Amino acid sequence: MTQDDALNRLSHLAHERAFGRHVGSDRLIQSGLDALIVGVHSPSLAALAGLLRSEEPEAPELFDQVLDELGLLFHPPDDPRAAKWAMAYWIAEQIVDGSLNPATGAHLIWADIAYDLDYPEDLEALVHCADNLDGWEESWGISVEELNREAIEAAKLLLSKRPVEEPQD
Repeated sequence: MTQDDALNRLSHLAHERAFGRHVGSDRLIQSGLDALIVGVHSPSLAALAGLLRSEEPEAPELFDQVLDELGLLFHPPDDPRAAKWAMAYWIAEQIVDGSLNPATGAHLIWADIAYDLDYPEDLEALVHCADNLDGWEESWGISVEELNREAIEAAKLLLSKRPVEEPQD
């Protein structure tokens, strides 16, 4: 693991938590330990990495301090629809960069996002991929690998339609 890998993991966990996904204290502590081992520096990192099992309830607050110190804090948009779109783009990025299995990512978009957004056209291809991957049978004459490639292409298409963000002052 490199420093960049450790920072990416911290950022990933920050996004998971910000989008309301459960991240156990053990994962927060382990990410801190991994970052410390590869030379990431932050005033609170050693405290997070050194937490004992009995101190796990302190991990979320220390993790947030570490994120703040490293400039990795992430806050999704306040608007619930905008937050769902931000989550969809984040998942699509992971599908495209290979850090998330395409079937898993497409399913997350289908199950956790598309319904709440009333199945918008921009998510249609990924929802279709999720459905195909979820129900795939060998008799279909198409491989799971091909369906995964289709999901990656659908994620790329979604990202190509992402609105350009306005610069923050």
